[in-house]
Amino acid sequence: MTQPVAPLFRDDFYLSTTEAVVTAVHEDGGIELDQTCFYATSGGQPGDTGFFERADGSRIALGPTVHGATKDIIVHRPLEGAPLPIVGEKLVLHIDWPRRYRLMRMHTACHLLSVVCPFPITGAAVGEEESRVDFDMSETIDRDEVTEKLMALVAANHPVYVQWITDAELAANPGIVKSKNVRPPMGMGRVSLVCIGENSAIDSQPCGGTHVSETQEVGAIHISKIEKKGKENRRFRIQFGSPTSAA
Repeated sequence: MTQPVAPLFRDDFYLSTTEAVVTAVHEDGGIELDQTCFYATSGGQPGDTGFFERADGSRIALGPTVHGATKDIIVHRPLEGAPLPIVGEKLVLHIDWPRRYRLMRMHTACHLLSVVCPFPITGAAVGEEESRVDFDMSETIDRDEVTEKLMALVAANHPVYVQWITDAELAANPGIVKSKNVRPPMGMGRVSLVCIGENSAIDSQPCGGTHVSETQEVGAIHISKIEKKGKENRRFRIQFGSPTSAA
């Protein structure tokens, strides 16, 4: 029977392993647990992959984690051919940490981009190698200038942390949401504000994704391309590393 899960990643982005008990196994193989450190696909960020370790040391390999019918349900999806656990079985959860950490760095970089380009966000997708953020803007802007401003924020090593507000507080202050199309996760009683800088001096944005703890962890990033997607829409593509002459 489907039941809410304790989403441990909401309080600790760096938790990469934990124990959990199986609460349900779906007909299609989807696995539910009493608690999990696996982030489920949401808000443009892909769900975590990794594996479950069983008591005998064998593993259950997992594809991207997803939400169930509601946001408080998280379903872990075994890869084709992987064994299935039984309800009540205790497992040790292991996230593919290198992948998750790259996504954390990228997601934080997207927040920094929204600081450099303070326009309404019309879409976003976080990837391991490249991310994109779409802005409702018609202005012409130089990608090298944007990269320079991004790297200044990274180098300043601002703290990144979470503050919590209630669903009611967010509903009463809808203007704090930068995205025009994607709403922050609500319905669980509280909403996380991802804050950058002392006392949120750089940014504060409702977001349910995972992030690094200081901007320096993002590392070298650059804007590889700015695409015109309509009269008043610009797509910024972010990649790791320094810009090259071929970018």
